[in-house]
Amino acid sequence: MNPEYQDLFSPLTLKNGVELKNRLVMAPMTNSSSNPDGTVTDAEVDYYARRSKGVSMVITATTYVIPSGKGFPNEFAADRDAMIPSLSKLAKAIQAQGAKAILQIFHAGKMSPTDLVPGGDVVSASDVPADREGAAKPRPLREEEVEEIIEAFGETTRRAIEAGYDGVEIHGANGYLIQQFFSPHSNLREDRFGGSLEKRMTFPLAIVDKVQSVVAEHADDSFIVGYRFSPEEPETPGITMEETLHLVDVLADKSLDYLHVSLFDFFSKPRRGVEDLEKTRIAHLLETIGERVPLIGVGSIYTAEDAKLAFNTGVPLLALGRELIIDPDWVQKIAEGRESEIITEINKEKQEELVVPDPLWKNIINTPGWFPGV
Repeated sequence: MNPEYQDLFSPLTLKNGVELKNRLVMAPMTNSSSNPDGTVTDAEVDYYARRSKGVSMVITATTYVIPSGKGFPNEFAADRDAMIPSLSKLAKAIQAQGAKAILQIFHAGKMSPTDLVPGGDVVSASDVPADREGAAKPRPLREEEVEEIIEAFGETTRRAIEAGYDGVEIHGANGYLIQQFFSPHSNLREDRFGGSLEKRMTFPLAIVDKVQSVVAEHADDSFIVGYRFSPEEPETPGITMEETLHLVDVLADKSLDYLHVSLFDFFSKPRRGVEDLEKTRIAHLLETIGERVPLIGVGSIYTAEDAKLAFNTGVPLLALGRELIIDPDWVQKIAEGRESEIITEINKEKQEELVVPDPLWKNIINTPGWFPGV
């Protein structure tokens, strides 16, 4: 191994005492490749297994906690106990390659397509539609329904424990329900779940508390709990960098094992809400978090040099998404001193060799600008 990349392969001990073998993680990415009944397919299992050998931890595509939270066609389910054998199959495939298996859990809220949820009943914090063509006007959740969803996050965590996962990641990013409650754009409520910044944090923090209480009851200390967030929203009003730093400051004291920022570009800078707009979002986050909890950074890290520059910012963990689809051996190539052989553009002729399921492959090939080489 080239010594300048050695730090990427140093172990990291999480707050709960679990040691990660290196600083590289597979990022969660929707693949829309499950069976219609919500069970994982063999193609999906093979896809994950192919990418689990080099990284220390694999965060799965997100899975919904109740039927009204389904966000994608052919998304695998974790909303009922009947799904535990399916979930277990995926966890074992990841772990067999030497990585920790983390199940990402969510509710899509107003991002759910009407044809995927029971009765077309799309719900959210308030009746503000998603900013996309043909989006349904969501029904504001009643207070007791909000409580039921909090419970559902706990139940899905229990299923993850019973299925043998090493942890769960609470998906509070990318415009889904947890973010919808935190956002002043989509949360216009006047009850205890809306209004001030503190009240808009009630739902996200209640989910963290519920998940942690279930872990305390059903798992041992080695079970990992992480939380993913998006730093800003483009809307006005919308989540600002300042509000996210406030949320992150609170989350950093919640005994989570890691925080995970969702970024398209690791080195992106804030839109607004902080004095220094020239300092990267990652730098602002690290400054706020300090040593309290590890942060996973992500976003367009294609080469070993990209990874080194990102890691040198002080971020403890790096997630790789598109990079591991383009080159499943990305991590091993650096470990073996073959970083010059890393492939950074998708080869449209090599779907089979790359072990990518058909639905995901079609999405990649038909979405210009998403992947280099398309």
